[in-house]
Amino acid sequence: MSSPLHRDTLALRVAVERSLHGEHSEALYLSSGFVQPNAAAAARRFAGDEDGYTYGRSGNPTVSSFEQRLAALEGSEAALATASGMAAITLVCFGLLKAGDHVLYSQSMFGSTLKLVGTEFARFGVESTSVPQTDLGAWARAVRPNTRLLLAETPTNPLTEVCDIAALADLAHAAGAWLAVDNCFATPALQRPLEFGADIVLHSGTKFLDGQGRVMAGAVCASADLIHQRLLPVQKNTGMVLSPFNAWVVLKGLETLSLRLQAQSAQALALAQWLQTHPAVARVHYPGLASHPQHALAMRQMGGCGGAVLAFEVAASSPEQARARAFGVLDALQVLSLCTNLGDTKTLCAHPASTSHGKLSEAQRQAAGIVQGLVRVAVGLEHLPDIQADLLRGLDRIDTFHP
Repeated sequence: MSSPLHRDTLALRVAVERSLHGEHSEALYLSSGFVQPNAAAAARRFAGDEDGYTYGRSGNPTVSSFEQRLAALEGSEAALATASGMAAITLVCFGLLKAGDHVLYSQSMFGSTLKLVGTEFARFGVESTSVPQTDLGAWARAVRPNTRLLLAETPTNPLTEVCDIAALADLAHAAGAWLAVDNCFATPALQRPLEFGADIVLHSGTKFLDGQGRVMAGAVCASADLIHQRLLPVQKNTGMVLSPFNAWVVLKGLETLSLRLQAQSAQALALAQWLQTHPAVARVHYPGLASHPQHALAMRQMGGCGGAVLAFEVAASSPEQARARAFGVLDALQVLSLCTNLGDTKTLCAHPASTSHGKLSEAQRQAAGIVQGLVRVAVGLEHLPDIQADLLRGLDRIDTFHP
């Protein structure tokens, strides 16, 4: 592939070489095994001394196309595709950490990430500390001599908090640690964390990379050395791999990623501005709003766009009333979807305190700012007045919803 090319071109053109059939759309290779040219070549390939596909758990041409394309978009040397976004985070932790190591992570991250790092890996002797996402001083104070990984998500799910990637990268590197950034909300269409000094980029391809809510997928983007020396052996041995079909679906999703993110971000900004004016809404969380605490930082890191996800808090006098009112708004929907995924072309709404963060303790939810009146909206491509009208079915009747 000639260079330099714009990332919109890379999103269409980067893939493994065409087969002898000359297919224009990337081929879907549904095969668990690959025939070897001879026994000596097979021995070299299984030993890792020669390139070539051997077995589905170790590689597949369709999966390779997705990995190459995503790496090109993120500006990384290499990428590994995984079965889900959580598999990507698990792979990084298994590949980089051992008993006695310490992980420093944002307390505002996705609920499953908090449970994985703070609970599951503790059983294997990995220590961890959570800190407020936007408090750089708290990050610095929490660094220990055994800190090996800093883990952040920007913007966060669902409060859209933004961290200073460059500042965290400097902090991590001064401590001899890696910085991994979950780029699920922004995607490389808006933000490329490696350009700000991050070492690892994490993705749930289930979200915007696919873009239509069809399959589960994940990925890790990093240097070739980190991918091939630290992560690939773990992936092969654990089987945390992406299926060829899912890889093909997300590969095609990448072709429209930039167009979708630009259009959905514009919709989200307009919706956030409109929600701010409604008396039933107490607060709107969206990086594109000037009222967002990290608005200026978000605009610098995210190419002037706020992304396609926002959250709002309904006005209420108690947590019980807030929950009842949030449920009322969601139950009144007739067009939008009550669904915990995001990144779809269809607008999805959810109640984080009882879904994505429902398994956290109340103390953890409070620390992360996940209040009972919070509603997350992953904005799609419907006609904006239709989105507004559907939300008004509940917002205009909010006083009628009681615990």
